[in-house]
Amino acid sequence: MKSLLIDIKCTLPLCLITMFKIIYSPALFLLIAALAFSLTGSAHAKTLLDLNEKNIVKQVELALPQALKEIEQAVNINSGSMNIEGVKQVGLLAKQQLSTIGFDVQWLDGKAFNRAGHILATHKSSKPNALKILMIGHLDTVFSKDDDFKKFTMVNENQAAGPGVADMKGGNTIIISALRTLKKLNLLDNVSIKVLLTGDEESSGRPLSLSKKAIVDNAVWADIALGFENGDNNINTGMAARRGYTGWTLKVKGKPAHSSQIFNDEIGYGAIYETARILENFRAKLEQEENLTFNPGMIIGGTNIDFDLGKSTGMAFGKSNVIAQKAMVKGDLRALSNKQLTSAKKMMQNIVKNNLNHTQAELIFEAGYPPMALTQGNLELLSQYSQVSQDLGYNVVKAANPRKAGAADISFAAQHVDMALDGLGLMGSGAHTKNEIADLTTLNKNIEKTAILIYRLTK
Repeated sequence: MKSLLIDIKCTLPLCLITMFKIIYSPALFLLIAALAFSLTGSAHAKTLLDLNEKNIVKQVELALPQALKEIEQAVNINSGSMNIEGVKQVGLLAKQQLSTIGFDVQWLDGKAFNRAGHILATHKSSKPNALKILMIGHLDTVFSKDDDFKKFTMVNENQAAGPGVADMKGGNTIIISALRTLKKLNLLDNVSIKVLLTGDEESSGRPLSLSKKAIVDNAVWADIALGFENGDNNINTGMAARRGYTGWTLKVKGKPAHSSQIFNDEIGYGAIYETARILENFRAKLEQEENLTFNPGMIIGGTNIDFDLGKSTGMAFGKSNVIAQKAMVKGDLRALSNKQLTSAKKMMQNIVKNNLNHTQAELIFEAGYPPMALTQGNLELLSQYSQVSQDLGYNVVKAANPRKAGAADISFAAQHVDMALDGLGLMGSGAHTKNEIADLTTLNKNIEKTAILIYRLTK
């Protein structure tokens, strides 16, 4: 047998490969070789980082307990969208953290749109042509002040539960922690940054022209927009596109009469049959359109109906032997581009106009969230973010399926910047439910990726 002596200067994977090559079959050699290199893949990847980037990784690791504590502090303050004081308290906490980093922080009052308001923090580079980045988060959650889902809880060493822990108080912490790291390492000089934490993402104030004005204004200022929602909760993806959201209301009237007279020329079909015709035609004509969805979420009909918009509740009176006089449907429409949205609206209106005999229908669209279209700039930014992830020894980051995430504030910014990317926050599951859980293994990874992405963009 050949000697098993190996040069002690060889690396662990090379030593393993040499030993097994000598002793075992070629097939087993290939298996062990792959296994050996996988053991050091992450370490090898980190050699692709420059000195500043390696220091970023070290600093993030050191500051991780602080980041986790700050998530807990924010989660333990109820900030349901309509809990004005609670949203302000979370804003005050963020203001203290950002002010300590050296940002100039303002509270933008939300009385004009019936919400608490927003936090706007600004860091200005002394260099006149410095890159300008807008970082977007939100202070509010879907959980009301009297909800019994109130506290941050460690489920295990890798998971935490609590209202808004992933959506999106964890994302806000990633923003602040990344900026704190860059500031500590004196790496913010070449970039101007604005952080906008809105107070009404989960329940937008009206009119949108006022509640979203801060996003639009600061996006006009910026070159790049970064969103820290949890996207589709997959660390292997980023939101290079998001579908917009538009609410709609369908109101239908028919001719009331005894049910025995339905379908005849003098009476017609009634409001409920006309409503059914419209909805079925929506489905038949539009369901095959890629990335387009339209959902009738509530329907009421009868002789008389009553709908409470504020509470999203309704009442109807009717009898089985009376042809329905009124019906109403509330729904939403989601599209990936303004062109797709416009086309869908036009087709829906055409369907509504083709009324059954002795019926009338009206379709009303509300102002909503615009689409964040998939652009070349967004894909280029995603590619840079993915490269950062790979250089850190983590996963390739691909474009998420836009159908796997809802609308978000970044959509109001995307059309005003050269590049936009969302879904960079804390991953998890169960958002908007009492089963909301954050995946804490993604916390350090996404802080590192955010800080290094900003650093590389400034170079």
